Amino acid sequence: MAEEKKTPETEVGESHNFIHTFIEEDIAKGGQFEGMTVHTRFPPEPNGYLHIGHCKALTIDFGTAEKFGGMCNLRMDDTNPSKEDTEYVDAIKEDIHWLGFDWDDRFYYASEYFDKMYECAVDLIKKGLAYVCELTPEQMKDMRGDLQHPAQSPYRDRPVEESLDLFERMKSGEFDNGQMTLRAKIDLTSGNFNMRDPVIYRINHAVHHRTGAKWCIYPMYDFAHPIEDAMEHITHSLCSLEFEAHRPLYNWVVEHCDVPAKPRQIEFARLGINYTVMSKRKLRQLVEEKRVSGWDDPRMPTLCGLRRRGYTPQSIRSFCDRIGVSKADSTVDFGFLEHCLRENLNDTAQRTMAVLRPIKLTVTNYPDGKSEMMTVENNPVHPEQGTHEVSFSKHLFIEAEDFLETPIPKYKRLTPNGPECRLKGAYLITCTGCVKDANGNVTEVLCTYDPESRGGDPADGRKVKGATLHWVDEATALTAEVRLYDNLFSDADPDGPDKNFLDYLNPDSLEVLKDCKVEANMLGAKAPSSFQFMRQGYFCPDSKDSTPEHLVFNRSVSLKDSFKK
Repeated sequence: MAEEKKTPETEVGESHNFIHTFIEEDIAKGGQFEGMTVHTRFPPEPNGYLHIGHCKALTIDFGTAEKFGGMCNLRMDDTNPSKEDTEYVDAIKEDIHWLGFDWDDRFYYASEYFDKMYECAVDLIKKGLAYVCELTPEQMKDMRGDLQHPAQSPYRDRPVEESLDLFERMKSGEFDNGQMTLRAKIDLTSGNFNMRDPVIYRINHAVHHRTGAKWCIYPMYDFAHPIEDAMEHITHSLCSLEFEAHRPLYNWVVEHCDVPAKPRQIEFARLGINYTVMSKRKLRQLVEEKRVSGWDDPRMPTLCGLRRRGYTPQSIRSFCDRIGVSKADSTVDFGFLEHCLRENLNDTAQRTMAVLRPIKLTVTNYPDGKSEMMTVENNPVHPEQGTHEVSFSKHLFIEAEDFLETPIPKYKRLTPNGPECRLKGAYLITCTGCVKDANGNVTEVLCTYDPESRGGDPADGRKVKGATLHWVDEATALTAEVRLYDNLFSDADPDGPDKNFLDYLNPDSLEVLKDCKVEANMLGAKAPSSFQFMRQGYFCPDSKDSTPEHLVFNRSVSLKDSFKK
């Protein structure tokens, strides 16, 4: 299917999409679920951490239930014991709660239904609708046929009693992995290859994280999932578009197994975002090869990584709502996710001053030993959020880039005999020169201040040609580590055809600044609080590494919005 570039433009609000239309028809008079409560489920596989792609699915599952006053179950799809772990189960729960969704007491594991699935498989054999097959995966692939030729299996007409005996012996552990499978007996000539006698059980001698060594045969997802949905009385099984061709098999399983409900499967397109990968296998590879610091590395598209970087639940839910729900594959610009965060933090983040690459500024005509408090608004967008005070004295820190000894054209910051500039919330100053070390490097900028300009507010009516600069008082400044993040990948489509995604890792995705200076009131800053460092961007304390003794801030997003509406 051709990929289209998606440009989200809709505002957050009461959304309506084709899934909602289908559900409205189903619960209306005469619909298949007339008078019933809408019941959905979110079934993640506990073999990794949730990422932003899963977020679209879970907001559709939980959000649809919310819209119709229904219920949404959380179910761990733990049918594959090889790569599953309780660590992932706990992380999935935490992420969903963080986003603001809840499943009440409706938390399940697919493994809770293993006995029922085995019972259904035995019933299918007894009905002549399943058989034990001894073809290897390679042989099965070779005998799959094509659109002009049917599939083949020399075991398709195996007597029922023989299949029952072999299936019981598979369960008892008599055979090796891959030696036998149980296949549904459907249609070897079907144009839908998923219906050409699909495997519904395979042998896997692996210890399961919940059932231990009780089972050495495990159901395939296409067999297990409809049974799980039916056992939980799910009305609408919402899943991604790749399962559209599997829907006939889903319906076949529900129709031919003794289950208490007949859910409806509806498919939607998955979320694609440029400059990232959203394969759990590949994300796990990044972690295991230590190319990132962990699943919660702030460069990762995982929800725990985004949370650590400073993304808010509101921004992510806004993003998912505004990209919409469709049947067409699309790729969303990562810049739009940043745009949603920037919108949210512009409303909520406290403004503060931080100097990331400091150089000393001395106000030569300011009295020695004097200190005074200056008032800074917490959020000019919302004045009701109040103000806070910062100390001011003779010796300050400013950004090194805010001084040039030899200015370039249109440079409006500090330069000897240059334009008068404002110190945010403090005074107007004029640069008079600088101090250099033995190597000719500038170590200190010198200036004078106008005592009559206290407040330094442009609203005072004084016209100043220079810029407004942020600063921090040397006497009270705290030293902090600041981590600046960029895209983890340098290519917009690192996971594209004939590409090795590892070849496109961005070597500049993380820059660590060790000697930054921040306001004294940042001493108690803790995650998940967010701040706008004036002129720098939005930042949050690192939830793992930041302590009062060693402050660490992550840049969540820059101030500049690259997303073009």
